[in-house]
Amino acid sequence: MCVNYVTVSRQLAFDFFRTSMEESEDWRDELYQDYVGPIIVHDEAGNRNGLTGTYGFIPKRHMPPGQRLTTMNARAETVGQLRTYKSAWAKSQLCLVPMLRFFEPNWEQPTHVRWAIGMATGEPFAVAGLYREWVEEDGTQTFSFTQLTINADNNPLMNRFHRPGEEKRSLVIVPTCEYDEWLGCKDPERARTYLQPYPADLMCGEPAPKTPVFKQRELF
Repeated sequence: MCVNYVTVSRQLAFDFFRTSMEESEDWRDELYQDYVGPIIVHDEAGNRNGLTGTYGFIPKRHMPPGQRLTTMNARAETVGQLRTYKSAWAKSQLCLVPMLRFFEPNWEQPTHVRWAIGMATGEPFAVAGLYREWVEEDGTQTFSFTQLTINADNNPLMNRFHRPGEEKRSLVIVPTCEYDEWLGCKDPERARTYLQPYPADLMCGEPAPKTPVFKQRELF
């Protein structure tokens, strides 16, 4: 599944997503596990609020010694049952993960090729996520997040990725008109109704080798 993506700048979060990011550390353009990036949540008044969190629901610094978990993606089918996620899912700690592109391996050739997937328009978009809070050793509050995934066997674009014979999976792209409905949903069962495939004809994909590195000025 998706393990890295190109996020948005602080200015783009404000201009496109109508979200002011809290003043905090800056983040890189392209994110991998344990990197810090922006997410969008609802505050208590139902307004959009920008936070920064660690990419991966359980940051490495909070894993027991010798344990390695990959928690950048959570399956929609089991998010409410797995111990890692079920508490946050029950509490409807839903978020949006804004981005410009995400990357998947295409195995249509003998050697896999990294592809970039995004909107056909080139605009930013957001995927459904789940977040949680942490209290660090120094007493400060931090956040982490994961991206929700669904089956993509029948999606003409997303079923082109991952190894032959493996189940095809996709991030859940949330339509712009549903951003606040998703963020404000307090019923976990109703939240599942938002986890739908995004129309393939509104998306695009292309080969994206790791060099040269994607830059935001080249994408939008």
